[in-house]
Amino acid sequence: MKMLLPVVTVLLALAPAGHGVAIGPGWLALSETTKVLLRIAVDVAEMQLGDSKPSPINFNQDLRIMHTIQTLSAEMRESQTAMVDILGQRVHDVIESFGHRNRLVERLEKLYMIVRLVERREASMYQLLRTDTPVEQLTLTQFAQATVDVSKSDSVIELLHNLELLVTGSTQVLLPPGRQDIFSQLNETTCFLSKSNGMAMGGSIPLRTVTLCLGTLVAVVALLQSPVPVTASQVKGASPIDALRNRYLQQERRAWTIVNQIDAVDNQLEQDATQQRATVMRELVDIYLRFAETELEPEDRGEYQLLARLAEWHLLEQNLLTINKLFEAVYNFLRNNAPRFAEQAEFAPEEIDQQGGGTIHSNDLRLLTIDLAETILFDKRQPVAAQLDQIYTIMVRQALYYRASMTARSVLCSFGLSPQQLIYVLYESIATTELKGYIMMQFSYMLLKTQGQGNFTVESQARRNELQTRLARTQQLVRNVMNQTSGEYWRCDPDRGAHRENVTYVQFTRLVQGYVENEVDMTTDNTCRETCSHYKYGHEQHQCYKELYCSQQPKCAGRIYDCEYIDSDMWICPAAPGGTRRYEYIEYENGELRGRKQSCPRGSTKVDSWWRWLFWHCSYCFCYCDDAGRHSDRYVSLRESVSNMEQNRVVTGLRFVKRRQMVHLIVQQGLLLPGGEIANSTLEWVVPKPFTHTDKGVRDGHDYHTLSYDRRAIDLDDVHVPPGYVVTGVQFRVLGARLNLLLRMTEMNFTAGKLVGLDASIWSGSLETERTEIPLKYMDVPTLAPAKSVPMSTQNQYLRFGPTGGRADAAQTTIPFLDAQPVSPVRPTPLAGAGLMYKGVPKYGGFVAPKIMTYNFGAHIQDPTDDWFAAELEARSGAAAGAGSDSG
Repeated sequence: MKMLLPVVTVLLALAPAGHGVAIGPGWLALSETTKVLLRIAVDVAEMQLGDSKPSPINFNQDLRIMHTIQTLSAEMRESQTAMVDILGQRVHDVIESFGHRNRLVERLEKLYMIVRLVERREASMYQLLRTDTPVEQLTLTQFAQATVDVSKSDSVIELLHNLELLVTGSTQVLLPPGRQDIFSQLNETTCFLSKSNGMAMGGSIPLRTVTLCLGTLVAVVALLQSPVPVTASQVKGASPIDALRNRYLQQERRAWTIVNQIDAVDNQLEQDATQQRATVMRELVDIYLRFAETELEPEDRGEYQLLARLAEWHLLEQNLLTINKLFEAVYNFLRNNAPRFAEQAEFAPEEIDQQGGGTIHSNDLRLLTIDLAETILFDKRQPVAAQLDQIYTIMVRQALYYRASMTARSVLCSFGLSPQQLIYVLYESIATTELKGYIMMQFSYMLLKTQGQGNFTVESQARRNELQTRLARTQQLVRNVMNQTSGEYWRCDPDRGAHRENVTYVQFTRLVQGYVENEVDMTTDNTCRETCSHYKYGHEQHQCYKELYCSQQPKCAGRIYDCEYIDSDMWICPAAPGGTRRYEYIEYENGELRGRKQSCPRGSTKVDSWWRWLFWHCSYCFCYCDDAGRHSDRYVSLRESVSNMEQNRVVTGLRFVKRRQMVHLIVQQGLLLPGGEIANSTLEWVVPKPFTHTDKGVRDGHDYHTLSYDRRAIDLDDVHVPPGYVVTGVQFRVLGARLNLLLRMTEMNFTAGKLVGLDASIWSGSLETERTEIPLKYMDVPTLAPAKSVPMSTQNQYLRFGPTGGRADAAQTTIPFLDAQPVSPVRPTPLAGAGLMYKGVPKYGGFVAPKIMTYNFGAHIQDPTDDWFAAELEARSGAAAGAGSDSG
């Protein structure tokens, strides 16, 4: 059956305007199409299910089946053409005035999916009709069962039933509102528009508008299913799952070579043939058992626990679990019966008989083997091929990869992975499950052939072709999705109230801090000739006039900036000594409050300005103190933090730590393995060697950077490394007056999992000078924010560390804080870049946070290129032809 929806669209585009007519819900009930399709299914089923016992191929019966299918297929095509014509005309008649947005689009999508399923069944039928590649009777039986089994929702009978209800409605039951057929909805649309839009639009919408709407729908579906060119640079080396698939295909070739030896013994004596089959079974079991144990970890569920948090996961979870459970059963069969197969191969049949009961033992194992293979291939409820087809439909045809990428962007922090990582983990888990299903099918064909149940060469090649088709479209789609999905990963804030200093954040202290000082103390001649606003830049406290309030608070031993007058008299609540604050709050006589007025354990102090000689008012000013004293943590390490390249370690994460007043940006390192993987057991944080700014030989500007009023900015950059390189170190430098991030990049051999050209590693950063500042004025303490922070910076911006707002916090806290949470995904990976970002909540100081760019495995998702099976078939056909000519 051809795709119905595009045909309808073309008809709409070409048909002349017709007269709208109401369509009854049962106009298609007597359609010959439904009858013909149903008769095909029933006739094939009757012919194939007449004898439920398996038997060798009966060529006369097969020819009769194929002739019948061809005849019925011709009728189906004729009836289909009539159906399309009728449907096109009916849709054209009623859709002229389409415009009311109801559930029509959803119905059309369902219609499209049903038509595609029937179309694929028809394609399978045509494949069975090929006389040059006869299939086994078991395969024909499976097709017939799948066609008529009404217990399965995807049987042709059920699909046709759903199609009839969807398109025409029931001829016997009046459907309730919301369950109308498509034509009823279109008729309602026509009535609605004729009433509500008759005057405004002349009672109709141009046909080209309707055609455009439906055409757009078709185009969107086609776009999601069409291969999209990959624009990312292709890097050498296959991803781990693709490399695993290639390794299996090599083993499969070896296994089929062994199984095909059966063809050479068909004409031998029964005892010799039995012995040969036993030998083949032993080798076959040995190949697959070893591969399962060394490569696949049969009980491994991959990242299912992680992926279960995806809203879309429930759509395919059952299919994946079914295949994995069946694979475990196959593995247990191999493990438990491997000794028995080895025993059969070691003794001749007559020797086994002498052991007593050997023949019964041998037959039991043979029947058990056949039963296992037939269950995998032809199980009525859950055949593996059907499970794989459903997974493919969900992931590719229903665009689950795109939907998952959108979900990943919105819930980045809760997954512990970058969105790009999540897509790759999803692909890897599904590809692994698909490989298990494919392995079981090929192994089952080998078992059946070895046990004399048929040849199954054609079926095996069909499964291989299906695998290649699925991979080509799936991998192209995944690469495209990954290239469009961000590889950034950063940490969200912990829950409210869970912040802990030096655990979830670190902070600079007393960098530029609110400070109350009388103007007389900022002069050398004991005068008050100026006002507070005069003391704007770089003044000092020269004295403590008459031991007034200046004697009751820690002196600002540095520079004083940006003074302002608020009121003459105030009550000051001092903070506890030894802390990072000077004041808890300041309450002015005019009612203005700076800070939060809570308890004041040390008691508040009344502070009054005064007049001097009636002319000069000696005011207490609210200023900002820049004092690099022992209570001020304002130092940033400029020393590099690097992975041990000599031991093949790469950077896998970042975090801020503070040691002895010094802030460090440090790396997590892990051992690089083949395929870009990381050995979890080797993960460790590279602990910096503690030092202070007062240590001997330590220099400002070389070993560390001191923040100050004029040199307290930091660049917010994303630094990426070229394809084929990974991050092996980070370091701060001072560019102008701002801190700037550098990355060390080193080339990687992806396939071997080795760093190469260690001496050629280079440091790279952004040299951008045209930047915009993120203003941070009048902000409150970040940890008091009512919500979690969100990213608020973009590339080529910078910010200045400074005080909180005067009213909010009396300017006592330096903001933003530094996010000290480890930024390392739950699944370690090499890094393709790193950066610094600002995240926060409006009116709160926020955090400077490190972020990482996880390595893009999309470039390593590669199709299998070893098409050995087709080549082997061709070689065998040539050999057979040569043998025929020789005998002639």
